[in-house]
Amino acid sequence: MSNFSYIIIFIISILHFYIMYLEMFLWTSKKAQKIFKITPKFAEKTKTLAANQWLYNGFLASWLMISILLPTDIQTAKTIAIIFLIFIFIAWVYGWITSNKKIFFIQSIPAKIALITIYFNI
Repeated sequence: MSNFSYIIIFIISILHFYIMYLEMFLWTSKKAQKIFKITPKFAEKTKTLAANQWLYNGFLASWLMISILLPTDIQTAKTIAIIFLIFIFIAWVYGWITSNKKIFFIQSIPAKIALITIYFNI
């Protein structure tokens, strides 16, 4: 993988750690309510669900970090990165169908860019 691929994957990982932080610790805050377009009442009713949802973003972010920090060979790093970037893409498709269309820009485009940089070794 190229340095550019590593940088993009790192940025995507940080983004998903941030989403995890919002879901787990700030779900009932005004900031999270504004970002996720939810009401205070809905946030309060769903805070346990949101705290469980952090697992998804935390696992994606963790495995993407592992793909750029730990593997001893490039093929292992590429394989791990590709698998979890595809998971992000699948999550985007579901999120796009069921919730906010803005998710296309937040999750899909960065994942596509990362996959392209890996595939073409940019």
